[in-house]
Amino acid sequence: MSLPADRLALDLLDAHLEALWDGTDLPLPEGLAGIATDGAGGLVHWALDRLRSIPREPKDVFARRVGSLLTEFRSRCCPWNAAALRLLDDTYTFVATGPRRHGDWAHDVLAVLHRSVRDPRGWVRLDWDRTNTARDTVPAYPFDPPPASQFPDRLYPLKAEAAVAALAVMTEQWQSEPAPVRSRPDRDAVLADARTLLDRYGPTAGYWTNATAAACDPAPDFLAAGLQGTGSHLFLTSEYLNGLDLFEDLGLIAVTDDEVGVFWSFGAY
Repeated sequence: MSLPADRLALDLLDAHLEALWDGTDLPLPEGLAGIATDGAGGLVHWALDRLRSIPREPKDVFARRVGSLLTEFRSRCCPWNAAALRLLDDTYTFVATGPRRHGDWAHDVLAVLHRSVRDPRGWVRLDWDRTNTARDTVPAYPFDPPPASQFPDRLYPLKAEAAVAALAVMTEQWQSEPAPVRSRPDRDAVLADARTLLDRYGPTAGYWTNATAAACDPAPDFLAAGLQGTGSHLFLTSEYLNGLDLFEDLGLIAVTDDEVGVFWSFGAY
């Protein structure tokens, strides 16, 4: 089935802006010519007008401004994007959703971790390591996930509200967090954004985490513990690459009949 023209235009522009942000100088895709000025086309025209107004030199300044434009463009595309960017764009995290194609959804999660599938709805992903040269050594970097057969040994089911809290604490820093979510004045707003993200997967979604606190209790108090008090089964590589050592993580997986959502926070130094 072909994608609607509006969706194709949004996807083309998103990919183009990301390439420019990464330093690749590409011509504007032909598919963006002649887009209508209403609906999604209006958003495309707005972003193109902003892009044309950004000076191409110096290149580093151009890339930064394109990155800011890309963030705003993605936020305007849909409320889910906006919530993801507000919640987790300034922490070391991975956020991506892929299609559910297997009875054993661990295979679908592995496809997401290896970046071999795209979001079925074309919504935002957060992936700081998508162009990291460390992936030449560890293809799923920063992950080095176990095979699907070992997922049951490293993941535990979570109740929905505990999944919301797990996602909320991913806004924290792993070391020297000055303001844990539990004490922030915007605590309710953080939790609301977390619920917006998980609402995507519907009321029948199942949730799983690598947090060991969930081994005996499907509703651990992640807010009280915070990231610094949350132990887990590591899904990360132990390789020391590009001057970065990965030492802690917290993962959350949402599973439906159609999609798998993967949310991960990394501790590194």
